[in-house]
Amino acid sequence: MAAVQCERIHEQLEQIYRAESRRVLATLIRLLGDFELAEEALHDAFAAALKQWPEEGLPDNPRAWLVSTGRFKAIDRLRRQARQDPLTEEMAQQLESDSGDPVDWAEDRVEDDHLRLIFTCCHPALSMDARVALTLREVCGLTTEEIASAFLNSPATIAQRIVRAKNKIRSAGIPYRVPARRELSERLDGVLRVIYLVFNEGYSASGGDTLTRADLSGEAIRLGRLLNRLLLDAEIQGLLALMLLNESRRDARTDAAGELVLLEDQDRKLWDKNLIAEGVQLVQRALRSQHFGPYALQAAIAAVHAEAPSSEETDWAEIVGLYDLLLQFSPGPVVALNRAVAVAMRDGPQAGLELVEQIAAGGELQDYHLLHAARADLCRRLGNIPEARASYMQALALARQAPEMTFLRKRLEAL
Repeated sequence: MAAVQCERIHEQLEQIYRAESRRVLATLIRLLGDFELAEEALHDAFAAALKQWPEEGLPDNPRAWLVSTGRFKAIDRLRRQARQDPLTEEMAQQLESDSGDPVDWAEDRVEDDHLRLIFTCCHPALSMDARVALTLREVCGLTTEEIASAFLNSPATIAQRIVRAKNKIRSAGIPYRVPARRELSERLDGVLRVIYLVFNEGYSASGGDTLTRADLSGEAIRLGRLLNRLLLDAEIQGLLALMLLNESRRDARTDAAGELVLLEDQDRKLWDKNLIAEGVQLVQRALRSQHFGPYALQAAIAAVHAEAPSSEETDWAEIVGLYDLLLQFSPGPVVALNRAVAVAMRDGPQAGLELVEQIAAGGELQDYHLLHAARADLCRRLGNIPEARASYMQALALARQAPEMTFLRKRLEAL
């Protein structure tokens, strides 16, 4: 019976680690004021739980127990180090006097701590690479090996990036707090950019043998849900909706061999109806607020695609209109290229090609393989085989993702 009880508590501890470890870490960072010390305290707390809980039983409030234990373990660690560094003894005494209320650690303040951690990891003083790596490590709990694998880097590179980011936070005195209201909008935009970058790498990997990385897009959606729960903002709703609507098509984007399937050829029965319903509801809520921005508009475009029974029955006029509005919020060649493709679907390939040629003449997307792929497809549809072949070859030379390269080669062979 004791063995069964012990096994059950071990399973509960694993569940608590998955559900609560990042929240516990966020609170420990607030209490201890140091990333490294908080991480060590987190590990010490769970190690103590693994030893004590099977003997003593599960505490009434596991999260508060872990925070309290982690804090005391950190004080003990500092006292051991104090023999070499007198300043460490001062830190230990300060931490001991700032005892706080264990109930406070367990309830309302925890979500605030989680939000603080997100804003700290996404601080504009850090490089974008550092923000992404630190967010995935500290907020999401991915290992350096998992982050390295996802972004095709070495674990050593990712580890160095994270260490440099933590040193920057310490040396620059970056505050561990949610920004004041006057700067919240600007800082929130930076947080959303980090989350969307993580999602895009998971939804359409920048390189490698697979088109998608479900673990990354899943973490981005989890972060989006967390932010949406903690802050009321139309652009958070828009970004979460955009990610959900795009994610709803995951199973249809590749065939059984892992090869790319274009939107117009996808089996829409494979699209996740629950994610679509949730995404559409969020889009509607964001647009009704009248405070929406580019994420909500992109989500609205994705919603039109998601609700269409087929490519032919898609309301391309509405999509072009939404792109017109998006260009006012986010003018740029990539948005213009996406609009050109929508115009081609509404008005025919010649109208789309003329717009693509104008964008190409600007030179900003010369190394963007999707510009050449779009031009190739429009030339193919117009029967201009030599130009289509040349553009497909240019797109193939620039592509870095194996499924896209296979798709482009097949289009070339078909010509």
